[in-house]
Amino acid sequence: MKLPSPFTEALPILIKLIDAGFEAYFVGGCVRDFLLKRTINDVDIATSATPAEVTSLFENTVEVGIDHGTVMVIYKGKGFEVTTFRSEGTYSDFRRPDEVSFVLSLEEDLKRRDFTINAMAMTVDLSLIDLFEGRADLKRKQIATVGEAAERFGEDALRMLRGARFSAQLHFSIDDKTKEAMKQHAPLLKHVAVERKRMEMDKLLAGSASEKGLSYLLETGLVRHLPFFPLSAHIIKEISDMDLEALSIDQRWSLLSILFIVEDTEAFLKEWRLSNKRIAYIKKLTELYHLRALEDWEPYRVYHAGESISLETEMLYSVIHHQPADKSKIQEIWEALPIKDKSELDVNGRDLVSWSGRKSGRWVGDALQKIERAVIEKELLNDKIEIKKWVKQWLQK
Repeated sequence: MKLPSPFTEALPILIKLIDAGFEAYFVGGCVRDFLLKRTINDVDIATSATPAEVTSLFENTVEVGIDHGTVMVIYKGKGFEVTTFRSEGTYSDFRRPDEVSFVLSLEEDLKRRDFTINAMAMTVDLSLIDLFEGRADLKRKQIATVGEAAERFGEDALRMLRGARFSAQLHFSIDDKTKEAMKQHAPLLKHVAVERKRMEMDKLLAGSASEKGLSYLLETGLVRHLPFFPLSAHIIKEISDMDLEALSIDQRWSLLSILFIVEDTEAFLKEWRLSNKRIAYIKKLTELYHLRALEDWEPYRVYHAGESISLETEMLYSVIHHQPADKSKIQEIWEALPIKDKSELDVNGRDLVSWSGRKSGRWVGDALQKIERAVIEKELLNDKIEIKKWVKQWLQK
């Protein structure tokens, strides 16, 4: 079987570790995705070499998580995380281990992982090391913890949210014992930072079966321990009936704001600690959607919003209303606009002050805004002479 390029690119690192007398394996999500024939984004390597030994073996390294045994090895311009086999002590804060110990056993390393499908390793010759029936769970399309679910969730409460996320990404079911443990330990999620929850929620919402992941949040009660998220069975049903494939993650957050009937989208997103840039975009997208729901596109709105977000709003509208997106109308409006930006106006504030003989003031901005709109709606040519005539008439009113 031929290795995908992410593996072949990382292979020299494994070989160098092995040649130096250490054990080294591909581990975790990359092995899972390889077996599922999914796109592999990141390749993780586990080794018996200590961080110091890894650092001494490779010329270009970055200590990205040295306390947890992780060294980033830069090879041919790409970074690969190499982590020493480790075991973990107690988790008094339900988030991170109080103590990490380096070990020489791959089995010890694998048994500390969250789910069986993420606890497999693979050698350089593609031999699979599967100590916890991960491959069987892949075939069953099932998410189950490694060992006792209560222990795994007590160690890191975020694992419960990760379980729902994997169900959304892989279209897998969560096995009964794991699901029951999620119900019992859901309150532990309050100990997890909002930023970590948001990262998992982003991935859940982007999943091809996001409604499945959302259903588990509701069924297990995890949703009660998340930032404001008024999820209901009715909303999940609405989402399951929509074709979300063409929507970006931020369009999906906007969709939630709309379905939740959120009065203040900005406050909703701030609770989830999204970046200011993302909040501004999603807020604008949501506002445009509500305008689109009231009336069709017209030139000034397309101009004011911009072509890109107008098209994305139309796509969101089409998904919610189960109808084709009328992208061609927006594109035609955009192409026919006399100007695409206020800077393209053939006049500026200094011209208005010069023509009027007045002092500069708020009236200049008001006048420019009226000129801009008149030009967009083709009531006025974007020509300095014509605009001067318009200004003199406007000043006489």
